[in-house]
Amino acid sequence: MDSLNDSLPYAYAVVCSVGFFAGVLGGVIGFGTTIILMPLLVHFFGPLHAVPIVALVAIMANVSRVVLWYPSIEWRVCAVYNSAAVPCVILGANTLVILSTKWIDWILGSFLLLMIPIRRKLRQMNFKLKLWEMALVGAVIGYLTGVVASTGAINTPFFLAYGLVKGAFIGTEAASSLFMFIAKGIAFHQLGVINSEVIQQGLIIGSFVLIGSGFSKKLVLNLSEQVFLYLMEGVMLISGLSILAMAW
Repeated sequence: MDSLNDSLPYAYAVVCSVGFFAGVLGGVIGFGTTIILMPLLVHFFGPLHAVPIVALVAIMANVSRVVLWYPSIEWRVCAVYNSAAVPCVILGANTLVILSTKWIDWILGSFLLLMIPIRRKLRQMNFKLKLWEMALVGAVIGYLTGVVASTGAINTPFFLAYGLVKGAFIGTEAASSLFMFIAKGIAFHQLGVINSEVIQQGLIIGSFVLIGSGFSKKLVLNLSEQVFLYLMEGVMLISGLSILAMAW
């Protein structure tokens, strides 16, 4: 126990430093913060604490993006998306406590890698999602969000297919994800997964992510749409490979 307590300052220094830069990156492209932090959280705090800590960090990260991009948010999309996503994320959180998620990681990692060429093809075809179809997307991703640590990268192709880019994409996706992670946090609390120690850890790490997110808006405004899309594809590639590596 003493050795664990002695290592905590080092653990917080590493995770919070990475959390700041993850907050900047996540603020620029709308996702990636929790995927970057997850391996470190598992290493330092263990897998049992890592998932609820990620949920709390995600809430704080999405709050910052909602505040930064509030005027650009498409609230109709959020309402339709979360009408299905919120009940499904609660169902997914209840599934998490009884289900091995390794095979889901394999599917999610493979899906992310496949979505890079698929997204390009759909963009060439000028494929667009209708508003009501975002409810179907919300149901599937809501359930997956309850089961796994993060699905932000999986949201990306669908919100882009609706026609959202840059600030509108980041703000709308963040607002939609915020309601999901709040529901997930409540479900975890009721299941006894979140305790005072996890809340403290999530708030400390999330604060550095929050600060990092505050530096992102100017970077986004200076990005061209093409560079923005390329940057997202790069993180989708890294995210997919990371998920597959964690599953393996």
